Amino acid sequence: MLTMNEFLIANSWWIPLYGLIGAILTLPWSTGTVRRTGPRPAAYFNLLMSLGAFVHGSLLLRLTLNQPPEYLTFHWLTAADLDLSLTLEVSSVSVGAMELVTGLSLLAQLYALGYMEKDWALARFFALMGFFEGAMSGIALSDSLLLTYALLEMLTLSTYLLVGFWYAQPLVVTAARDSFLTKRVGDILLLMGVVALATEAGSLDFLDLYDWAETADLNPVFATLLGLALIAGPTGKCAQFPLHLWLDEAMEGPNPASILRNSVVVACGAYVLIKLQPAIAISTVASATLVAIGTATAIGASLVAIAQVDIKRALSHSTSAYLGLVFVAVGTQWTGFALLLLLAHAIAKALLFMSIGSVILTTNSQDITEMGGLASKMPATTTAFAVGTAGLIGLLPLGGFWAMRLGADDLWYYEPALIAVLLLVNALTAINLIRVFRLVFWGPTQPKTRRSPEVAWLMATPMVTLTVATLLFPLLLQRLSLLPSWEYINLPAVMLIVSSGAIGCAVGARITLQRSLSRSIIKPLKFVQDLLAYDFYIDRLYEVTVVFAVSLLAKTTAWFDRYVVDGVVNLVGLAAIFGGEGLKYSGAGQSQLYVLTILLSLGFLVTLMGWFVYFHP
Repeated sequence: MLTMNEFLIANSWWIPLYGLIGAILTLPWSTGTVRRTGPRPAAYFNLLMSLGAFVHGSLLLRLTLNQPPEYLTFHWLTAADLDLSLTLEVSSVSVGAMELVTGLSLLAQLYALGYMEKDWALARFFALMGFFEGAMSGIALSDSLLLTYALLEMLTLSTYLLVGFWYAQPLVVTAARDSFLTKRVGDILLLMGVVALATEAGSLDFLDLYDWAETADLNPVFATLLGLALIAGPTGKCAQFPLHLWLDEAMEGPNPASILRNSVVVACGAYVLIKLQPAIAISTVASATLVAIGTATAIGASLVAIAQVDIKRALSHSTSAYLGLVFVAVGTQWTGFALLLLLAHAIAKALLFMSIGSVILTTNSQDITEMGGLASKMPATTTAFAVGTAGLIGLLPLGGFWAMRLGADDLWYYEPALIAVLLLVNALTAINLIRVFRLVFWGPTQPKTRRSPEVAWLMATPMVTLTVATLLFPLLLQRLSLLPSWEYINLPAVMLIVSSGAIGCAVGARITLQRSLSRSIIKPLKFVQDLLAYDFYIDRLYEVTVVFAVSLLAKTTAWFDRYVVDGVVNLVGLAAIFGGEGLKYSGAGQSQLYVLTILLSLGFLVTLMGWFVYFHP
């Protein structure tokens, strides 16, 4: 007889299924079979299942705290020496990551019920959100690279469907296509790495991979190629250079989906990268590549964010920047810093996107040059943005500071040059967020913000809840024994982090943006502004290199197929037709002539074969 604790652990695999069950229950409404009740019952089903997943996960988290991990193995396919098993890890880290997913998903769905209440496809949106949640919860629990890869594919599909939700708009269709194809590049390379790893290690369970990585003796070239292949998938999922353009375009989708996409969806790719770190660390080139990609993305995306006038894009580029810091942490093998940064970033960034979603809904605009004076009209939204900003950058005492402090401590003696990257990204993020706050919530009221009331309770409740959660985040870290004692605090590192955040806030508060003339007339400044606003023209660089090469190859193969392959086939067909037409007039109808022709032909073929065998033994 199982006890309640054993029952909860043994059935932990049900938690990722809650979201999928909710998505299935919405089918009568999302397919239009049920119309009389409207789409809201579908939303209620999904909310109920997400609440069940969150409660189940909360009970499970209390059981796993300070306990060794437990593993659940399901043998999917066993044949001869082949054993494809799907393993789940039930530990405080995996269950905590799953709770973050289900909690933010629950709040985002409640927020979406108010944000999209008049959308005709509300049921379809909630079905996709349930699919989204199920895939991410599964990734958090998975201890099998095979299962993780399959769930990453589900995540790519659901991202494509959610970005293209409003498919009647051409720009939305283009954004969905680009986000899907960009991720496919990384996924294909990751699949190559998974197959190679299965061949070398003999197992795809992470626990077995860690044991194998400790004693693996691989050819340096093979180890490098394997490491780069394993990096490629998370690079696409986390919107890192050079596969980073999709996240900017994905902002064309509904804002409630952007809440999850910029907080936990990108974090899933980084979470997989963290679990693959021992296998990647076999190659020093792969680890150095991680640091290089993370550094380039963190600095570049932080600069690009400052030049954006679209409020969603200004925040999405900072998402790429913070995930770049996670890549740096994994490349330097400081996975504790990476996990804490992911946690702090996810909560703060979700709150920021809830805040700007409220602004977009009430002003019907995403252009920050058309906003201003909202602080007195939308106090809850303003407070949410301010708290989210403080929770993201390194300001005492919220979560972003503790994550940055841990990173500075880890890098202080071993990689001091990377501390400069950490401080620069912190300062640039502060400049960007304070700039947005100043232009949107301060200043004179604009025509589009003159009548902008606070949002309804369906949107305000999750926003206020997440505001309180962000403020209480340090208490959660203390409860989990993740805060250091003040006697062991590195004061110089703390001063640098706080100073970089404070300087960034001061500079951001001084930046002005003339609404009548948003582009400078000074040529050097205009060049820099355009360079950052258009993301260093990387999309145009792709057009004249990768896109041009693929297009040229496609046109060449199409021409070869049409005129060479089809030409040869058509020539043989014509020869057969004309030969048959010609022979029908020479037929005498006498059977002895036909037999003679067959015998002569066979004799000729036998003679030819004998000659070939004699002279070419």
